[in-house]
Amino acid sequence: MGAAMALNLIRAGHDVIVYNRTRAKAEPLAKAGARVADSPAGAARGCQVVITMLANDQALREIVLEDGQNAAIHGTERDAVHMSSSTISVALSKQLAAEHAARAQGYIATPVLGRPDSAAEKKLWIVTAGPQQNVERCRPLMEALGRGISIVGDQAWRANLVKLGMNFLLASVLEALGEAFALVHKSEVDEHQFLDIVNAIFGSPPYANYGRIIADKKFEPAGFRLKLGLKDVNLALEAAGDSAVPMPFASVIRDRYLAAIAHGRGDADWSAITEEAAKAAGL
Repeated sequence: MGAAMALNLIRAGHDVIVYNRTRAKAEPLAKAGARVADSPAGAARGCQVVITMLANDQALREIVLEDGQNAAIHGTERDAVHMSSSTISVALSKQLAAEHAARAQGYIATPVLGRPDSAAEKKLWIVTAGPQQNVERCRPLMEALGRGISIVGDQAWRANLVKLGMNFLLASVLEALGEAFALVHKSEVDEHQFLDIVNAIFGSPPYANYGRIIADKKFEPAGFRLKLGLKDVNLALEAAGDSAVPMPFASVIRDRYLAAIAHGRGDADWSAITEEAAKAAGL
């Protein structure tokens, strides 16, 4: 995701400095015109906006806060803005806002909706929140990355909460598709024909795109790894607990993901959760 996003920024004419913990992954971006930094702080130094896209809380915390003097926060200039595009916890988003404010740095959350092919095609939908002046300052970058922007408040963590809610909805779609496909498959109804009917009735890109993956059983290579799906459902449940919001279906989905990981499917696409419904049906 991050590489595709960086490439679109380069194509839009922005000066881009990149850092990846695996330097070889940054080299294609160097050929496209980016400069490659040796540390997170080096990537941030001298920039007006610092964009992060990492897999989880731990990776983001290490890169931004905990990597000693190499941490991105130490290279970020006063009045620069950290634009955090990762799917992270509400708690970490609040911590980042406080840490940057203490250093007179800006912070907004900009989690994205879409898979890697959407990022490559500049079709991401960006959910953002934070101080209005910082959101507007980063708007040209967001416009270079996606097809639309939703501003959901002036506190950055609200964008992270919305992203968790959206990923919970997508995970719910996957679980529902898995159960429905198991039902028709066990009665010898053609799954692709069933998907055609689903698409005719719902007209929904998630149903169409994930339905095709499920019907074709093409769970590799992963567009979004199953173990990251578990991470996001756990983050949604964590946020729900903090707000006293029961989410019983999220607990069901969490257990499905745990079962899939126990069966060695952690690095498959997160839609491989549907294999668990098929196994439960004896398929």
